[in-house]
Amino acid sequence: MLPISTLWRIARRDLAARIRGLRLLAVCLFLGVATLAAIGSLTSGITAELASRGQTILGGDLQFGLPQRQASEAELAGLRGAGATSATVRMRAMANAPDGSALLSELKAVDAAYPLYGTMRLESGARRGPPPPGAIWIGKDLASRLDLAVGGAVKFGDKSFRIDGIIADEPDRLGEGFTLGPVAIIGLGDLAATQLIQPGSLYESKYRVRLPAGADPVAVGKRLSAAFPDAGWEVTDRSNGAPGTRRFIERMGQFLSLVGLAALVIAGIGVGNGVASYLAGKRPGLATLKVLGADSAAVLRIYGLQILAVAAAAIAAGLIAGALAPAAIGAIAGDVLPVKPGLAVYPLPLAVSAAYGLLIAIAFALPPLAATRHIPAAGLYRATVDGAGRIEKRVLAAVALAFAAIVALAVGTAREPLFALGFIGAAVLLLLILVALGWLVRRIASRVPRPKRPLLRLALANLHRPGAATGALVVALGLGLTLFVTLAAIQTSITAEIARTVPERAPSFFVLDIPRDRAAAFRALVTGTDGKAAINMIPALRGSVTEFAGKRVDELAELPEGAWVLRGDRGLTYSPVLPKGSSLTQGQWWAPDYKGPPLVSVEADVAKSLALTIGDTLSVNVLGVEVQARVASFRSVEWDNFGLNYALVFSPGTFDAAPHNMVATVAVGPQAETALARSIPRAFPSASLIQVRDVVSQVTSLLTQMSQAIAAAASIAILAGIAVLIGAIAASRERRVYDSVILKLLGATRGQILGAQGLEYALLAAILALLALGLGLIAAHYVVVELFDFRFAPDPLVVGATLVGGAGLAFLIGIAGSWPLLSAKPAQALRSL
Repeated sequence: MLPISTLWRIARRDLAARIRGLRLLAVCLFLGVATLAAIGSLTSGITAELASRGQTILGGDLQFGLPQRQASEAELAGLRGAGATSATVRMRAMANAPDGSALLSELKAVDAAYPLYGTMRLESGARRGPPPPGAIWIGKDLASRLDLAVGGAVKFGDKSFRIDGIIADEPDRLGEGFTLGPVAIIGLGDLAATQLIQPGSLYESKYRVRLPAGADPVAVGKRLSAAFPDAGWEVTDRSNGAPGTRRFIERMGQFLSLVGLAALVIAGIGVGNGVASYLAGKRPGLATLKVLGADSAAVLRIYGLQILAVAAAAIAAGLIAGALAPAAIGAIAGDVLPVKPGLAVYPLPLAVSAAYGLLIAIAFALPPLAATRHIPAAGLYRATVDGAGRIEKRVLAAVALAFAAIVALAVGTAREPLFALGFIGAAVLLLLILVALGWLVRRIASRVPRPKRPLLRLALANLHRPGAATGALVVALGLGLTLFVTLAAIQTSITAEIARTVPERAPSFFVLDIPRDRAAAFRALVTGTDGKAAINMIPALRGSVTEFAGKRVDELAELPEGAWVLRGDRGLTYSPVLPKGSSLTQGQWWAPDYKGPPLVSVEADVAKSLALTIGDTLSVNVLGVEVQARVASFRSVEWDNFGLNYALVFSPGTFDAAPHNMVATVAVGPQAETALARSIPRAFPSASLIQVRDVVSQVTSLLTQMSQAIAAAASIAILAGIAVLIGAIAASRERRVYDSVILKLLGATRGQILGAQGLEYALLAAILALLALGLGLIAAHYVVVELFDFRFAPDPLVVGATLVGGAGLAFLIGIAGSWPLLSAKPAQALRSL
């Protein structure tokens, strides 16, 4: 056996002479590894930035959130005993300009200790503590939309404030979560003068604590929760200052990583085609080595070293591109990201991406490489006619082991293993369907009657002849066209949901904090402006779930999957009748005049995530008082109807002792909408008016960004599919040269040869277009209905045009690959065979 150094010297010299043949291998691996490394590095970069800035984002080492109330003196004393404490109150309120215009804003009242971490910056410079008494700081958007400036005035509730500055940077902005309006900041001492906080008002108090050096935030949080078991506060520590943002980024990163993995697997098919094409071009060299005495093992090692060297270089280049991607994305799309990731190297996603690339290279390059072992030198010279050799069982076992390692790595590193396993299963099923279809196309083409037209007969024969690349072409074209259809159907369905369904069904306004004793006056104002107004008014409270089916939430090591209702405080309501937009799925609704022990109706998906059954208990903490109710029914809820939808609806009388207000949806005509936008804030200063078009705008922006991210990741899969198509054409290049030369010798013209190959690609594209239409619509239906919970309404014209365009692109690539064959000289081509 030759030493490895000798084998490498032969491999290196041969590779230096003709490395071009492995370009497809390098391109496919680079695309796939770079995509995975970029997605993993971006996700890690954002989560690392969130963690490193946790104290600033949260506003402290610990945060204690209380809905609809402020901490008692005893609770405040306990918090201050743990460390320096800063109190803030946050609520939605209407900002009223001197000209009578109004805009929903997030009003935030801060104390003298604010901020404990970070720096509050105005356009005029850094500040500490609250604004001066009677003054306010406002966000840029609020100033722009209400035409306000420093030195001017803006009114919240019953108090008018002097504008002292425009906010440039609010240090804890990300930790405040989702907002529906621009921020405005006042001193905590000025909050009472606004008269916005009344019994039942919807607001949230937050107490941030700066702990002494070395103190454990988790331990302190548990100690204070145990000391005040009835407080009902939500405790957050600095390690997860923006939990909602972190969960979204991690889940989106997982989904995109799986899409990237699918792209890498598709690219792996291109790797196999590229290696097969390269080895076909090296046939004389392989035969010469065997004639000179090299055994099959030595030949296998020589060309295996070449492939491994190119694969390693491509993987390394992909890792470098992926590692640099977060900084580049942050510079280009920094405003879209919650935080800008820094320029840093994250070893774990790079190591995982490298492992994927190496496993894919082994899985797809090994079969064509191993097939050369069993072909003698004479057989190699006849390979154009005889075809490839058989594949050993141990090679198939090695390929299976590589794929098993890929699946294990994907599932083991996934945040949601079951979702990852399901995604991989769907991708494998799609590949198997396409492989089976390739076999079926060849079988049918070999059995159908021979057409009388020579070109059509030749095109049909090209589909099933020995060595035909039909299987690879079907996989490449099928994957590409399926992705084209899937993306088109997803994007047009989302656009249709936003553009058509929402405006037709949505109300004009949501109105919060309507005083219960003025509910009749509110109805009179709205109906007096528009006699045909539709008003839906219900009571509203905030509370957190503390127990379900005998399980205490604060004692759970991990929340059940999908149990979002257990995170933080939730909207609660009660109703004598079944709410609009809901339908019972199990159990019974209580009588309208029910006066018994508290009952609760739970949204069906929430009940499933909590494993609830009819008759179980569920407890909520409202204003520091725990209320326990029995589960009476489960409901399905139309969440997308922009109505007043609640996961938990209680029986009448449950919260009689708790002060609370009303919320309403109002649907009026365009003229009345303009009038009410001015009259409601004046007549009801404590009420908050949310215009639905603002909500739709934010939802549209979020969904657009998500669909763009999905399209960007899927575009890599499409590029990989194109590379596979090119590889399939390249792999059959020499056979097609042989066919072209023989046809020329028999008198065929260039147009006839090109026409036969054009018909071949057209037949495949037509067959696969129908399959891609079905598979793509099924995949898009799952994403739109199951993930986004929208109605599936793809635009037939856009989907059809996308499908025709994709099929046309594939056809043109096939023709472009066939064009150089027409210039092959018969004598030269025959001597090379």
